[in-house]
Amino acid sequence: MAEPGAVERLADPAVESRLARLDQVLEGLESAPGPTTRSATEAVRLLTEVYGEALARVMDHADAQLSERLADDELLGHLLVLHGIHPEPVERRAARAVERLRPAVRERGGDVEWAGVDGEVGRVRLTTTGGGCGSGCGGGTGDVTAAVREAVLAVAPELTAVEPVPAPAPAAFVPLTTLTRRGTP
Repeated sequence: MAEPGAVERLADPAVESRLARLDQVLEGLESAPGPTTRSATEAVRLLTEVYGEALARVMDHADAQLSERLADDELLGHLLVLHGIHPEPVERRAARAVERLRPAVRERGGDVEWAGVDGEVGRVRLTTTGGGCGSGCGGGTGDVTAAVREAVLAVAPELTAVEPVPAPAPAAFVPLTTLTRRGTP
């Protein structure tokens, strides 16, 4: 039970439920014609801008430790991204998400590493060990790719996609004798 005068907080599932309902309401509103619709969508846009400015001011007053804690909160992190004020660059957030998945991918006989951003597309390098994932990958590299994509886009929604890049080809073995042998006249 909350203390008298305290604001009751929403649990993450309640926040997610409200966000889903907000999406539904906005979709319905945008599809309705007329001046009332335009006024309502403008009101939502203006309110969002004001709340974004308030959040930016909070970030201006926060020290580095508090900024990091605020950015690590899932809901606040998304709002910071939405308003373009997240203190951590997209590249670092995405790389951190991939590193968090790495142990699970390794357990399935593979590996994943962040390969960088190309425009608005995140790149990851997926590899398998022991001749391929087989049944040990829990459905193969497609499942791993999907899980990596979902994790990266959750922390870096500015990216439009996350795509695998081929692992570098292993260096070819060239016997030393071929390098040191001179051609015969």
